[in-house]
Amino acid sequence: MTLQQLMSPVRRALDDYHMIDEGDHIAVGISGGKDSLSLLSALAGLKRFYPARFELTAVTVDLGFGIQNFDQIAQMCDELKVPYIKVNTDIGKIIFDERKEQNPCALCAKMRKGALNTKVKELNCNKVAYAHHKDDIVVTMLLSLIYEGRFHTFRPVTYLDRMDLTVIRPLMYVQEAEVIGFVNHNQLPVAKSACPADGYTKRKYAEDLLKRLNQENPGVKERMFTAICNSLYKASAGSD
Repeated sequence: MTLQQLMSPVRRALDDYHMIDEGDHIAVGISGGKDSLSLLSALAGLKRFYPARFELTAVTVDLGFGIQNFDQIAQMCDELKVPYIKVNTDIGKIIFDERKEQNPCALCAKMRKGALNTKVKELNCNKVAYAHHKDDIVVTMLLSLIYEGRFHTFRPVTYLDRMDLTVIRPLMYVQEAEVIGFVNHNQLPVAKSACPADGYTKRKYAEDLLKRLNQENPGVKERMFTAICNSLYKASAGSD
């Protein structure tokens, strides 16, 4: 997948849900994974000609495992002319060594987002872009159905009133397979997650379930996404 091919669905999401306004300063959350690096590439490309002028800053919350090397990501940001900020934390130590959490994902996500949003506000950004793609949205809906008994998932645009920040998800129309193709085609410097729980979570179970469902019922993932758009997103289109 080329940059031009990636930018097309990203721009459609930006336009469909009015994600960017003139003068926005957008922080892109960079985990080091394939999704966030692809999002950064697309937004940096669109920044050159998008009708609304906006600024970008890439922000990484380092969980403190001491394994991930972000040097190549810093170099990538330099090549894209996007400022890169790394926030050092002890979140990994707190969760796994001190608290010894048996189900660490929810607390980790909360602490990571808290650290990210705090730094984003310090940088005077008014929006933060998360790299949730189409598969993430459908998987989150499955998790909600299975474990919470409700039809719920990420929204394209979410306003956090306590932080006075707006979260946007420009990759919402992009499939994970397309992200993988883009990363491989462009040889992006992915820094794999060092989390001990990686691959052993309820989310991983739901991801595998979705793949199996789609293999047994071709097109079911697209139909699920269409149902999400029709029921959860229709009313918010153009109004957030």
